[in-house]
Amino acid sequence: MALSPGDPSSYARPDHVKTTHIHLDWDLDFDKKILSGECILSMEKVDNGVSCVLLDCRTISVSSVIYEPTGENLTFKIDGETSFGSRMEIQLPSGSEKTFKLILKYSTSPECSALQWLSKEQTAGGTQPYVFSQCQAIHARSMLPCQDTPSVKASYSASVTAPLGITVLMSGIRKSDETAEIWNGKKKFKFEQPIPVQSYLIAIAAGAIVSKKIGPRSHVWAEEAFIEKAAFDFADTEAMLKTAEDLCGPYVWGEYDILILPPSFPFGGMENPCLTFATPSLLSGDKSNADVIAHEIAHSWTGNLVTNCNFEHFWLNEGFTVFVERKILGRLHGEPYRHLSGILRWKQLDECVNETFGPESPFTKLVVDLKGIDPDDAFSVIPYEKGATFLWYLEELVGGADQFEPFLRAYFEKFKPKSISTDDFKEFFIEYFSNVEAIKDIDWATWLYVSGMPPYKPKFDESLVLECYSLAENWRNWNPDYPCTFTGSEIKSFSSAQIREFLNSLLVGSALLPAVVEKMENLYKLSESCNMEILFSWIRVGIAARWEAAVPLAVKLVTDIGRMKFLRPLYRDLYAWEAKRQVALDTYTANKNQMMAVCRDMLAKDLHIVQ
Repeated sequence: MALSPGDPSSYARPDHVKTTHIHLDWDLDFDKKILSGECILSMEKVDNGVSCVLLDCRTISVSSVIYEPTGENLTFKIDGETSFGSRMEIQLPSGSEKTFKLILKYSTSPECSALQWLSKEQTAGGTQPYVFSQCQAIHARSMLPCQDTPSVKASYSASVTAPLGITVLMSGIRKSDETAEIWNGKKKFKFEQPIPVQSYLIAIAAGAIVSKKIGPRSHVWAEEAFIEKAAFDFADTEAMLKTAEDLCGPYVWGEYDILILPPSFPFGGMENPCLTFATPSLLSGDKSNADVIAHEIAHSWTGNLVTNCNFEHFWLNEGFTVFVERKILGRLHGEPYRHLSGILRWKQLDECVNETFGPESPFTKLVVDLKGIDPDDAFSVIPYEKGATFLWYLEELVGGADQFEPFLRAYFEKFKPKSISTDDFKEFFIEYFSNVEAIKDIDWATWLYVSGMPPYKPKFDESLVLECYSLAENWRNWNPDYPCTFTGSEIKSFSSAQIREFLNSLLVGSALLPAVVEKMENLYKLSESCNMEILFSWIRVGIAARWEAAVPLAVKLVTDIGRMKFLRPLYRDLYAWEAKRQVALDTYTANKNQMMAVCRDMLAKDLHIVQ
């Protein structure tokens, strides 16, 4: 059964008919773990001869489809099931209008891959249950029947009914609470997103959530236990927004709020418009992990306004976002900090290419072939870091930031609010810089379609890492049979990022001896760090050294936090330690039902439980 010619991950045919607006009328049922109600799709024919509408869906139950303006019940079928979704075919009436609405009455299933339902006992406060969504890459189809491809953008509105005591948030503008309807122990929340967005940006969260204002257009939202920590760590949000506007142009989404989700959220952040979703693992008490917020703010232009047309071109979202994120950080903290960020992630890129996938893997290309492949299986740091490196290279080639940053703004202006391919970007770049002789030297084929590491590495300013490397080398050279000359004060002047780079450099080359790691722990107390990034890197150093004390630390972290950035490497590290392989498998089995579907499925593959 043919998938869309424009998106190998979708059955939708936006070249026949396209969605222009979505209205959602939902009721949250925490006992049954389902959403139920209506999805009203406003649609417009592109091909006037079309006789049916094709939608994407997964594990949803549709009871009826009504055609407006006539109110006619339409015939539909759901078939073509794959591992990542099914096809819903709706027959249009003879002589159907060019513009029309489809009213779909339906409910999700408890197995909905887009939603994580938590009992009140699984929340920090313990007073109310919780639900949140994660629709990227192609999980929106399990939450609503839709054209689940980033090539389709539509505005949306929503009316959501929830039990009293539950606050509902969505990726749109909240209507005033004063106008909320209350009856039968329930409350109705209303939202609007007037800017057309792709389906994966439709997001919902509901629980015992409170807020605190942190800027003229920003609040943090969280359970009560996290709200003050979040307000402190993300206090610089407005400065990041203003810096991003200087780089990219006006922020068009109105509000920029941040929601701290429960620990099982599988990502660092998700760029849902008006409401960034964030993991509590960012809360360090010293703002050192707020770089993720700069990343999600950058997405307000790179990904949310100008979007990859499908996930084969995911680098257009994430490579541009990392590139802009680092420019924001450079303007706020200085150019050496921007370079330090690049240095930190270069090691992640190298590990991903040369160890996780292998340098010949097609998933290490910048533009990947996803025919027959779930985009989640191709997800990695490669579109982020290889993409950002390509843009760093292009900026240097055309003469630096003074030439490239105006191009960025022109690129956003040219393509917003469209979904584009790599060829669209390439053509615009060549046209914009047509008078720059050096662009003739760009080997587009190698950058875009050849596996492995990038053919270029930036000349990073290493001024902030030289001391880190020197300390790491001294620890490598120390023989624990001889007296220790380290005092514990060596890292006191280091920033959190410098400590991470110190630890990451210890992961390159031969592993340390367990006795060396034990001495480092005695002096630096890294196992007690409140910074999850530092703790994660430290545990990896310990596992590589076969330091037994690292194992319970790893088990605790992967049990407490659902962020895949931490879970996947730690589970893989434990699995590679043959004596601890069963620990990894047993820990996964004990915790898999608390994980979001995307995380659970990826770990099952990492642990070779499924192929």
